[in-house]
Amino acid sequence: MKKILAMAAVASFAGLTACSVSTPAPESTTSSSAAASPAPSQVSPSRSSEASDPGVLGVKEACEKFNSLYVQYRAAGRDSNAQEDVYLAAADAKDRVSGNLKGLFTSMAVLALDQASEIETGDPVSQAAKDAIRDAVFANAGACTAEGVTLTL
Repeated sequence: MKKILAMAAVASFAGLTACSVSTPAPESTTSSSAAASPAPSQVSPSRSSEASDPGVLGVKEACEKFNSLYVQYRAAGRDSNAQEDVYLAAADAKDRVSGNLKGLFTSMAVLALDQASEIETGDPVSQAAKDAIRDAVFANAGACTAEGVTLTL
């Protein structure tokens, strides 16, 4: 069952990464509403000071949350229940961020679920999960550093 969940999480992450790098849609020159309110050309994470919803994490809070989840992941070691707790916390955090920050928590969720699966089945953690978290950290390092937080692995 957990292997199926892990595969679903990996597929979700693949879909997320496929959609996260896109070109902006061309603006219509025939519509007057398009000229009045141009669409944003990029999705970017919200700034800490811009987070008006208390449930939404700003960049700094998201980066700090990721670091704490990674510490929790490492501390969980060979405890599959603790790894599942990391998965649930990462999935919850993913829903509270925007832009590229979603990739941080999606990759953390996949890695924790893969680790829990390894503990129970003996199947090794996939290289794709390891690569995904590394790539997500690199993709968000600049935004986190700008907020005074260094992402750690």
